[in-house]
Amino acid sequence: MTTISLIEKEFQTRDDALDEKMARLRSLLRDMGRALIAFSGGVDSALLWLIAHQELGTDALAVTALSPSLPSWEREEIRRLAQEIGGIHRFVETHEVEDPRYAANPINRCYFCKDTLWETLDAVAAEGGYRFLLDGYNVDDVGDFRPGQQAGREHDVRSPLKEAGFTKKDIREAARRLGLSAWDKPSAACLASRFAYGVGIDAEKLSRVDWAERWLRERGLRQVRVRVQDEKLVRIEVPVAQIPAIIALRQELVAYFKSLGFVYITLDLEGFRSGSMNEAVRAD
Repeated sequence: MTTISLIEKEFQTRDDALDEKMARLRSLLRDMGRALIAFSGGVDSALLWLIAHQELGTDALAVTALSPSLPSWEREEIRRLAQEIGGIHRFVETHEVEDPRYAANPINRCYFCKDTLWETLDAVAAEGGYRFLLDGYNVDDVGDFRPGQQAGREHDVRSPLKEAGFTKKDIREAARRLGLSAWDKPSAACLASRFAYGVGIDAEKLSRVDWAERWLRERGLRQVRVRVQDEKLVRIEVPVAQIPAIIALRQELVAYFKSLGFVYITLDLEGFRSGSMNEAVRAD
């Protein structure tokens, strides 16, 4: 068999495997009959909602939690994606920031956030007669440090993408095939994830980070994190290839960040990486 034939066979095998997972996912959703999807605006929950909308129609409801931890630019993107998918969508306010356990920012902060989220969505589901609560977790999320998953288990939340065997790569490829514009959207996380564990969180601090990241995004930096190490010091993460762009912005960046109240502005030479605040937890 030629090299080209081997490559074609490999691609065909991958396509067949993804087709099987898609069929499994569609079957799972049809069997549910009526479901509420927690829609964060990321590619995972976007794909899940799109398929649920295709299979269940008006029996699928997507709900987005609205709180100070949701970046302002993400709200705009969520509205646009909702129009693109065309299903039923609504925002609901959650108040996790008012929970002192969450505001103290312990290493299991995500548990308190997700517990609040699922409590809120439980009430929405009960009111609308939705039988299942769904999230966008996939098999690549297994084993990562995600205390929020415990809250999901306690509220009987299902993860159809994980149940159907989807990896992150599968999700992006499926979304691309279906023409979903978010298929290559960089991974995102709530603004609370920008704070080192133990650094207190409130709405004002979250807003400062939001404005800082928005300023950078408006200058073409699509994948960026402004990490708050303590009350005075922030650490900027961008992909290594974009570090020169940050250096070029140095003077106006420092001036703007100081106007937001930050004192020490640093650049992480290791570059952007998801979950970098968990590195200290893993080291322990």
